Amino acid sequence: MDFRLNDEQRMIQDSVRKFAREKILPNARDWDRQGFFPRELLREMGQLGYLGVPVPEEYGGAGLDYISEAIVFEEIGYADSSVRTTLSVQMSLVELTILKWGTEEQKQRYLPGLCSGEIIGCFGLTEPNAGSDAGNVQTTAKRDGDDWLLSGQKVWISNGTIAD
Repeated sequence: MDFRLNDEQRMIQDSVRKFAREKILPNARDWDRQGFFPRELLREMGQLGYLGVPVPEEYGGAGLDYISEAIVFEEIGYADSSVRTTLSVQMSLVELTILKWGTEEQKQRYLPGLCSGEIIGCFGLTEPNAGSDAGNVQTTAKRDGDDWLLSGQKVWISNGTIAD
């Protein structure tokens, strides 16, 4: 099996590496000390195609493979793991969840904004009695006409403090 990056993947790696080292790395320490997250950074990454790497173009993504997604995570993570975590929640937990299980209406409504950075998503899994064991969550969702009633508790909401 050939594990070398192809030309497109090397181009992505070079582009993301340059961005991360110029825009993120010089600021990472100050952002962490201040407890600050630069929302505008996500919009900039969205404009460059870094937020919707595996999402099909028809929904505003780049339509690339998962190796390209991993390259983006690796290069951003080198500069600042906090930014990489936010990025991975946005792409892997939010966008791909909607892509796989969302309705067509939800895909059309949310994915373009998530991929552009205009919308920051969040993901709630961890519960007091289940931890991160998805098989034991106790939160329920019940249909009530056109609405849903949610009942339960969450401990951590990934990206919750910055999400829309």
